[in-house]
Amino acid sequence: MKALYCQQNSPGEEMTFVFQERENLPPTRDNDVKVQVRACALSWIDTKLLSEIKLEKELLPVGREISGVVLEVGRKVTFFQPDDEVVGILPLDSEESGLCEVILVHEHYLVRKPEKVCWVEAAGTVRDGVRAYTALHYLSQASPGKTVLVMDGASPFGTIAIQLAQHRGAKVISTAYSLEDKQYLERLRPPVARVIDVSNGKIDVAESCLEETGGLGVDIVLDAGVKLYSAEDESTSKSQLLPHKHDIITLLGVGGHWITTEKNLQMDPPDSHTLFLKGATISFLNDEIWNLSNLQQGKYLSILEDIMEKLSSSIFRPQLDEPIPLYEAKVSMEIVQKNQARKRQVIQF
Repeated sequence: MKALYCQQNSPGEEMTFVFQERENLPPTRDNDVKVQVRACALSWIDTKLLSEIKLEKELLPVGREISGVVLEVGRKVTFFQPDDEVVGILPLDSEESGLCEVILVHEHYLVRKPEKVCWVEAAGTVRDGVRAYTALHYLSQASPGKTVLVMDGASPFGTIAIQLAQHRGAKVISTAYSLEDKQYLERLRPPVARVIDVSNGKIDVAESCLEETGGLGVDIVLDAGVKLYSAEDESTSKSQLLPHKHDIITLLGVGGHWITTEKNLQMDPPDSHTLFLKGATISFLNDEIWNLSNLQQGKYLSILEDIMEKLSSSIFRPQLDEPIPLYEAKVSMEIVQKNQARKRQVIQF
């Protein structure tokens, strides 16, 4: 059996992805489930995070969001039996590559896949679903009467976040980075309250949000990165479209929550003072926290079950690309690692 791994010879060097012939699986341990993989979604690999938590390896397994069929279970497994259809996310320290025909997974990382949900949708939605739940259920509370700003709503994560916020009864505003994104967001049903097209760099996001909320500001902001410095310090064209941190602080309402994906966010004293006056909070969105502590296991599994239930009832309608065959996984993963994929890439077996 072959499996996909990534290799990084030295820090800062571009990653290379390689298929490796792997030895036969070890015997199934007491709490392990042997799964025949049917689909595996591709996600960007955060090598810096892996290095910080001492999980760097010469060969890193690729592909963690999987769906498949149970072939065999360990003698202490209570949740599953052979022929069950399952979905889950392999933990950060997993030795297994999800891009392999058969893998071993601890039962506490899996939930049952509803019959109505196809393999590709299950694998392709599970991570974005966990991120959306972490942001809008645990770090903040999207609920009726609240206004949520989802930056880059046409991304795979943005799409699920919008759908979860709307399901919770919140009013949603979103930003679009291109005409294609704008058209996609305008076609969403139920409709987004306002789509702010920032592609030409002339629209003021803070002004648009304050106008939409009658000057009150938004209750929850879910960013897709922020501009930390002045325009001349930001190099890439993508960062030119990001809002400045001052804009986000300006558009936040009293008691608002800013949920950021910017791990290097720094607040100057005047920014902190404005947040204090508004009684607003900043939370950092790191969806890996669920697997870093066993205390969270029960909550985590109920999130996965809820994601599958919402997928089954079409509340979640993910942004997926056409399924990709396994032999193209290497090329697809290179595109994902360079952040060049606009839709979720899923490998189908």
